[in-house]
Amino acid sequence: MHTHRVSTEQTRPADAGVYLDFFGDLRPWRHWELHVDGPIATLQMHVQPDGGIFDGAELKLNSYDMGVELEFADAVRRIRFEHPEVGCVVIGSGYEGVFCAGANIRALAAATHAHKVNLCKFTNETRLELEEASAGSGLRFLAAVGGACSGGGYELALATDHILLVDDRNTAVSLPEVPLLGVLPGTGGLTRLTDKRHVRRDRADVFATRAEGLRGEVALEWGLVDELAPRTSFDEAVSVRAAALAEDSRAAQTGADGEPVELAPLGISPTPDGSVIGEFVAMAPDRDRACAEVLISASPDPRWPLRAARELDGLLCHLRFNEPELGTLVLLTEGSHASVTVHDRALCEPGNHAERETALLWRRTLSRLDLTARTLIAAIEPGSCFAGVLAEVALAADRTYILEGEFVDERPDDAVGMAVRALRGPPSPEADLPALSMTEISLGSMPMANGLTRLQSRLWGDDEAIAAARDTVGSALDAQAAAEAGLATATPDDLDWDDDLRLAIEERAAFSPDALTAMEANHRFCGPETMATKIFGRLSAWQNWIFIRPNATGPNGALTRYGTGTRPNYATDRV
Repeated sequence: MHTHRVSTEQTRPADAGVYLDFFGDLRPWRHWELHVDGPIATLQMHVQPDGGIFDGAELKLNSYDMGVELEFADAVRRIRFEHPEVGCVVIGSGYEGVFCAGANIRALAAATHAHKVNLCKFTNETRLELEEASAGSGLRFLAAVGGACSGGGYELALATDHILLVDDRNTAVSLPEVPLLGVLPGTGGLTRLTDKRHVRRDRADVFATRAEGLRGEVALEWGLVDELAPRTSFDEAVSVRAAALAEDSRAAQTGADGEPVELAPLGISPTPDGSVIGEFVAMAPDRDRACAEVLISASPDPRWPLRAARELDGLLCHLRFNEPELGTLVLLTEGSHASVTVHDRALCEPGNHAERETALLWRRTLSRLDLTARTLIAAIEPGSCFAGVLAEVALAADRTYILEGEFVDERPDDAVGMAVRALRGPPSPEADLPALSMTEISLGSMPMANGLTRLQSRLWGDDEAIAAARDTVGSALDAQAAAEAGLATATPDDLDWDDDLRLAIEERAAFSPDALTAMEANHRFCGPETMATKIFGRLSAWQNWIFIRPNATGPNGALTRYGTGTRPNYATDRV
């Protein structure tokens, strides 16, 4: 996950910008320091000012860019897997007088629009991972705010279980984006104020428009923080609170089942043409049709659940940041249904630390798939393995095609899916017939951000159809049965299969990517709203729009003029 410029040998779009490696080993971290002492881990943010991924963007005051965020996400995940003895993570600062100044403004200014939005989305997903770790595995997080805490820094604190603020009549928490930068807090700050911390909306309005923020007793009274401590006893207060949180944590609950799980380097490097070849996940780009074929190979190997989830998660991030023009993902699988359903019990009802964290990682990875701004097309063919947890991949798709019958003739080299299979070899001659096999996993253990299962989201509003589809759990649904259950978009036979898929992909490439992103997000997240859907929905609809408005990024906009000593000049029309 080291960050570096795009290699000139890789055939990527010329404007892809900074290339980010989501498959490598980030350690040793440059911007974070981890100290583990029994059940308490201290993760200190110590951002190196000259360590930014954009030239000329000095990361002062613990401000961050994607390089810092990648390290943070890696650190959190490693604590979860490799340190089961840890019950509480104290997030603090390695600098005196500052906690975190949020996203670096110079880095934002240097970034492409897509990078800005993807940074916001990635940070949101990582903050949600903190909250999911607390709810799902009992790992507690404490924000030790011993200095200035603004913007994304306060949003990081908001994602923890407890915020302890130094009470020195000087240190404040703030969300200054609206008054200073003309944009929104990009990591769910506004939503967490009201939905998580239940700050009164009038007070939230005052706070979010007060650039200097609030300090001490007022911050505590308004619910912006949970606890105050004077500077003279701040470290002691942090220790006491961390110990209390650790007593009500996974470390106290799991006991002997907490064997460490090493996250070994994935060792994957994209090829010069942009293909990605992992042990269980592969991707082949088709730049002429603006799509990528993604193949997940199932295996009974005990390493498969963790390794496959990590490879798929890294690939999704890689496609977002490094392959912005591959707008459609054709989702393919291979292997026997039994080779993936053998992992069902461990993923549905995990019995120890390793299984629990792996199941939660699959839940997060599938959520990242749901939230990826790409058209998702699942293609179920002979030899496919859309069963168990991989059935969720098919249910996540915007369209699901299931072949009716078998292929009679040999398929042409340019058929959909042939490029990625060339990286793996042809399917087994004894491959399973095309089928979709849901198991107990599809009934609730891996919900979407809206709190619904993917099955409920697909058939939302038709309770009878949902009940009938639930009754098929454990059965292998062929094309006709899947269509009757409402789980197949189309069931072409072998004569029409390649043409139907090709037309769907080429049609997608002819539409506006912006309109498709909005349309897909609307369709995927039906039903009730949650804090997560509000964060991502408002981010996509508002922050995305604000970032391209002249009041933010125009020559006289707030982001452009920030730090120049001149005030922004806003167009005053409300749109």
